[in-house]
Amino acid sequence: MVTIGRRGTLGLAAGLAMPAVWARAQGAGASPGIKIGLVAVQTGPAASLGTHLRDGFLLGLKHLDGKLGGLPAEVVQIDDELRPEVAVTKVRAALERDKVDVVAGVVFSNILAAIIRPVTESGTLLISTNAGPSTFAGRGCNPNFFTTSYNNDQVHSVMGQAAQDAGHKRVFVLTPNYQAGRDAVAGFKSRFKGEVVDEVYVPLNQLDFSAELAKIAAAKPDALFTFMPGGLGVNLVRQYRQAGLGNIEFLSTFTVDEATLPAQGDAAVGFYAAATWAPNMDNPQNLRFVRDFEAAYNYVPASYAAQSYDAAMLLDSAVRRVGGKIADKDALRAAVRAADFRSVRGNFKFGANHYPVQDFWLCKVAKRADGKFQTETVRKVLENDTDPYAAECRMR
Repeated sequence: MVTIGRRGTLGLAAGLAMPAVWARAQGAGASPGIKIGLVAVQTGPAASLGTHLRDGFLLGLKHLDGKLGGLPAEVVQIDDELRPEVAVTKVRAALERDKVDVVAGVVFSNILAAIIRPVTESGTLLISTNAGPSTFAGRGCNPNFFTTSYNNDQVHSVMGQAAQDAGHKRVFVLTPNYQAGRDAVAGFKSRFKGEVVDEVYVPLNQLDFSAELAKIAAAKPDALFTFMPGGLGVNLVRQYRQAGLGNIEFLSTFTVDEATLPAQGDAAVGFYAAATWAPNMDNPQNLRFVRDFEAAYNYVPASYAAQSYDAAMLLDSAVRRVGGKIADKDALRAAVRAADFRSVRGNFKFGANHYPVQDFWLCKVAKRADGKFQTETVRKVLENDTDPYAAECRMR
């Protein structure tokens, strides 16, 4: 079990040893080591998402023998507590006191919005391994900001396309009332051309959906489209089944995934999700990642873990490309942009706005022979997709 301090430095984790003292790096001018500030919510109902993110990054470091590009790596763990003001305070401490070289992680868009300015204005690279709001994909793009996940709209647009392809005419939309929720609706509507019979936004901490489920039952839509991460998704899926609404197709993003499925169980089987990755993807990098992740942590990884693992591999490739000279921020930024690594999801490269260009899949929840649950790819919906805001980015 990894011991987490609120602002502590990770030295040793079970089976994931990190060097306690920097080793001498090779190459003139190379840094003796690299510090990563890893932002992962570890407090409250959303902590399971942060745990996936953290464990994915740590597994990447384990596969790299505790080094990034040959430099010994130290991880300063930052629990943002899903509170923007707390995240800013802790991230500033990591930058000013701990002297981290890169900040990575971040599950939620409101946390990213809070920390992006202090990180990037300090000249430090910020690599989001999950949050990908539209805010920073277009005119708000930033040379020091990258994401290994997606633009929020993209994943939701996949489900809009899937609903369109399925011939659905009437869809009920239900999301949380914050930036990512609004991005979800915009993304879905960008490809779904039928009628949205109702568009309901709920507080980010809501756990009782009885009123919303009554509205869905009364509207009798062809399908529900929802984005409900973490504990919201656990409760919604359970209550949806209990309300007898299983005959209304459940189309979702970040609602039924490996972070929530252990708690949702059989109630989620057959429900759909959209993603850039699923545990059953058949490529050498993913097979090793999933096998070793389950062996190390005894649970099935979610996309939060896969994207974070990719971030570790991305950083390794970038540090190696600059010969360990991470003080040269321009060179390091260019090396990250090159994305010279093998992703667990297959196709991956950065667009002009530092958001990925990649494939997107329709997935479905299945129960494995060992009794565990996972999402599995059904079909590819979008190929080498560039997010819709990239053209507005003036960074070249």
